[in-house]
Amino acid sequence: MDWLGAALSRLANVSQQPSPGAKTIVDERTLERPDHRVEEGDHERFSHYVPKDKLTEAMVLGTPVVALCGKVWVPSRDPERFPVCPECKEIWESLPRGDEN
Repeated sequence: MDWLGAALSRLANVSQQPSPGAKTIVDERTLERPDHRVEEGDHERFSHYVPKDKLTEAMVLGTPVVALCGKVWVPSRDPERFPVCPECKEIWESLPRGDEN
């Protein structure tokens, strides 16, 4: 009998009954997960790139904004709930970077 077979043979003879006074420990930790509930039409939505000052104004006044990709809409939902618009991202990444000083 090889060493693995011998080890398994010994385990087969181990009692599965808990020792007197033993308690079962239950790990009840949960992971926090982002809210991914989908509302009707959300599958077509993306988070778009818009100048920050225009976005703030639009959120306060309810005026439409124009994203880098050309989409025009009145923002009203949390952009963190949606993936970034691939077209906006591509345009943003192709823009020249300004002097950071």
